[in-house]
Order: sequence, then structure tokens, then C-alpha cells
Amino acid sequence: MIGLALALTGCGYNDFQRLDEQSKAAWSEVLNQYQRRADLVPNIVATVKGEAAFEQDTLTRVIEARAKATSIQVTPETLNNPEAFNKFQQAQGELSSALSRLMVVAERYPQLQANQAFRDLRVTLEGTENRITVARNRYIQTVQEYNVLARSFPTNLTAKVFGYETKPAFSVQNEAQISNAPKVDFGNAPAASRP
Repeated sequence: MIGLALALTGCGYNDFQRLDEQSKAAWSEVLNQYQRRADLVPNIVATVKGEAAFEQDTLTRVIEARAKATSIQVTPETLNNPEAFNKFQQAQGELSSALSRLMVVAERYPQLQANQAFRDLRVTLEGTENRITVARNRYIQTVQEYNVLARSFPTNLTAKVFGYETKPAFSVQNEAQISNAPKVDFGNAPAASRP
């Protein structure tokens, strides 16, 4: 019995247990922050709707993206299912894009920018986006440690025996696009924005 315990300790079994629990805890924090953001969206939309001339299409995209992001059922198995994980990640990315677009469009409305409730919600949203980034980074780091353990010798043998599969990590949705430098053309800028 003692020999079995020593063998399991030396082969990374306990490290798998520790890192698996750490990755689950880090994932829970990611979900908490995404939920916090989703909870802010109705207040932001309600505040922006008060601006009569605001672009309805932009608000509709935010509402639809939130509905899609919150409709995906996330279970502990999501961490071990790359397809489900990717679907969740994609929906959250769409909500991020819709909210970014909303904030950019909102800058064109001076009355909205002067609205204290909107400014407070914007600051809260920015803080939440930062928390999401921190939580995702912690998750990525924990998953990286877990995956290295699952792929390294001799712990990869333990992974095979006990069924420890590598876990999916967050990826950049538009990796191909961001690898190319953006094209900037000041020649077509409106006269008012030129120096």
C-alpha cells in the first residue's frame, strides 16, 4: 500500500489532482466575471435607450449577443469538450464585440456621455472587462501547467492510465486578422478630424 502511494506521488497523480482543482476554480472565476458582465448589459441598454436617436441596430446586436452568450449551458464537462468550450468562447467574443461597438457608437451622443448613470455603467463595464482578462489569464496559466504535466514524461503515462486529457485553453478568435498590420488611410478622413 505504501509502495502504491509512493508510486502515485512520483508519477504526478497528486499534481494532476491539484491542477485539475485549480483549473476548475479558475474556470469558475471566469464564469463569474462573464455573468457579472451579462448582468450589466440590461442596465446599459436601458440607459442608452433613453437617447431617442440612438442606433437601434447596435442595441439589437448587444441584446442578441447577450441572449446567445447566456443561453449556452456551461457544465464542468465544458472544460473537457473542446467543441463546447469553443462555442462558449465564441458567444462571449460576440458579446464583447457588440459591447465594444456600442461604446464606440455611444461616443457620438454628447447627452449620453453627460449622463452620470451611463458613465458609471461604462466604468463598471471597463472594470469587469479587466476582471475577465485577469480571470482568463489565471485559467490559461493553470491549464498550461496541467497540459504540460499531461504531456511530459513520465507523467504522461499517469495521464493515460487515469484518463487525464489535455484541457482546452482560450484562443484568439481573429488570430489571422490580428497578425496583419492594420491599414490606416488618413486621406479619406473627414476634414473636421484632420489636424
